[in-house]
This record gives sequence, C-alpha cells and structure tokens, in this order.
Amino acid sequence: MDRKSISRRHFMKSSFAGMAGFICLSSRGNKQDKNLEERKVIYRTLGKTGIKVPVIGMGMLLPGSADLMRAALDAGITHFDTTAGYPQQSLNEELIGKVLMGRPRESYIFGPKIHLPRNQITGLYGKEATEEEFLKKLETSLKRLKMDYVDILYHHDVWRRESAFYEPVMEAMEKAKKEGKTRFLGLTTHRNVQEAVQAAADSKFYEVIMAAYNFKQKGHLQIREAIANAANAGLGVVAIKVIRGELEEGHQPVNPRVSLKWVLQDSNVHATVPGFSTYEEMNIDLSVMEDLALTDAEKEDLKRAASVPGLDCQGCGQCLKKCSAKLPIPDLMRAYMYAYGYRQPALARSLMASLDLPNHVCEDCSSCPVRCLNKWNIMGKIRDIVHLRDVPSEFFA
Repeated sequence: MDRKSISRRHFMKSSFAGMAGFICLSSRGNKQDKNLEERKVIYRTLGKTGIKVPVIGMGMLLPGSADLMRAALDAGITHFDTTAGYPQQSLNEELIGKVLMGRPRESYIFGPKIHLPRNQITGLYGKEATEEEFLKKLETSLKRLKMDYVDILYHHDVWRRESAFYEPVMEAMEKAKKEGKTRFLGLTTHRNVQEAVQAAADSKFYEVIMAAYNFKQKGHLQIREAIANAANAGLGVVAIKVIRGELEEGHQPVNPRVSLKWVLQDSNVHATVPGFSTYEEMNIDLSVMEDLALTDAEKEDLKRAASVPGLDCQGCGQCLKKCSAKLPIPDLMRAYMYAYGYRQPALARSLMASLDLPNHVCEDCSSCPVRCLNKWNIMGKIRDIVHLRDVPSEFFA
C-alpha cells in the first residue's frame, strides 16, 4: 500500500487489517544499508562537566538494534540516550548494557532519565514522589545497564520551576552523586522549556540540561536565550526533539539535515541525540558534521518547513486550562506525533497506557473549547489516536 494513500482518520478507525498495514509501512522503512561511510566527527564540551561528546549522538525510541549501536560506536558516536518510562524502552537499557560491556568505561557517555509520578495537568509532584522511589528506579536502571555508575543522572520531564526544585528529588540525586553512582546531575524538559531551562540555570545544582529545541517552536527565541543563560552558567546543553518526522498530511517531510544544522548553529548547544533506527538515518545524521553551514537549498527547505503545520506540540499548556475533561492534551499530542510523525504506533500506545485516561475520551463534548496555538483540531486528533488503545499489544511485537 502506498504511504500517501493512507488517510489518518480512516486508518485509525479501521480494524486490525488497517493496523497491520501501518506496521508493514513502519518495518519497510527499517531496511538497512550497512555500507557505512567514514564520517568527520565534531566534538563539543558539555559545559563545566568537561565531558567531550560528538555533536551527534544516538537516541533510541523503540527497542534498538545491537548491530546498529555497534555501527554507531564504530562511526564515532559515543553518546547514547533512551528513556525507561515505557516497557519497550526499558529493554534499551539492557541492550545498551550488553553492547557496552567490556568497553573502556571512559569511552562512552550515558545517563538514565528518572521519572516520578506527578499531576498530569499542573506538572507538580505529590506525596507519592519520594526520594526512596527515585533511588529505587536508579538502582533498577543500573542493574539493567550492568554499570556501577552513570555519567549523567537526569531528573526527567520537568516543565514547572517548582518541580525542578522539588526537594525529595534533589536530595535523592545528591545522595546518588555522593555515593559515586553518577558523575553529574541533569534535568530534561519537553514543554514549558524556557521556564525549566532557566530553573536549571538558576539552581546551581544541575550540571546538564536536555531540552526540546527546534526551529518550529513558537518561542524558540526565548528558549535560545534561556539556553544561552544555562550555557553561560556552565551547564552542558543537549538538544532533543530536534525534529525527525513528517509534517501534516499533504506536505513534504522535514529535512533532518536542516533541523540538525539549525540547532547546531547555536554554539551554546553542545550535543544532540536524534533518534534513529536505520543505517540510512544514521548516515544522514552523521553527514551533518561534514559542514554545519546551511546550503542555499537547505535554507529554502528551512523556510518552507517553518511555514507549514507540523506535528510537534508547542507544550504551552494553554489547552490544559480549557479542557473540561482535564485531559493531558500535550501528552496525547505527543502520542499522535509518535504514531504519525515517527511512524511508531507501539510507542504511542505505550505512552497512552502510562496516562490516567478515562474509558471514554472526547465523546461527551459536542464541541471542543480548546483553541490550540498550532491551530490543531484537538478533538479530532485525540479521537484518532485513542483508537490505538483498542489494538492488542501483540500486533506491535
């Protein structure tokens, strides 16, 4: 089936046969060309940590490939990233541990992301988010990784200043560092990025910030300023959500080389960890280091992509105040992006399974009061994506 012939709404409302077509399309995009070329590697230093990393690292969304990770190491990639928040991604920590076993410990960089439960609407912690739970999750990661310590321990998915300064988490991180279980402390943020990055810079506690940063963010100039403040305060800066994926239906996909170059033009960004799952994608990402300057053609690609709708939620949180059902809309929009932008329906389904969603979603409102900054039809997108919950998990195996 031709990719362009699939209607999103028709597809999501179709039966398991339609889902099988989606899975075939995803796997077809994973054909791998193992004829890797030697690539130039550009290094930058993660702030005052002194850690030198390639500006292109390797992110893993779905269960990764040991062969691809070994090829990345051979190509000069030494910085790896994944999240253990979803069941299939926990397997990535085990894979990383197996691939890196026996290699000199100083030859690679990895940091687990620890996520504690919080209010999905406010982003604030409750009493169940404890120091003990944070340290327990760290120990679980260390066992999966078969490591005695990690390079960076991340306080994951922070979007409120108050959460960045949440004492039980800070005390747990400080204890882990004193016990030699991590070299440095970091914070990650996907939404309300400016506030979270500035909080990390002000804290005098965090040493690395991993932040969503791309040319399609409405407030990217303010985020750029916060990143500059963080870098000037000595923090290492790692950019994520740099954009790989498709635009809205009917538009050309974003050129990943353009996305990476745009971010790396900012000298305050020390590294990126774009997610890739094929040899072709890895080679495209590595080719960026041949010349970080945008060509004239790439500048035109940048203008075109910046002017049309995308699938990346701005994370502004305005929708949360207007939704009468108190749905975690930014998370649902992220699930939509995973399914339609990254072509990873299993990841989208796992994300939704981690949310405290009601049985019936967007069925009781005759009209939606939410007005999205991206001008999205929020109700339509949510109704499309929640159908994934009805698909048995074995269809994604």
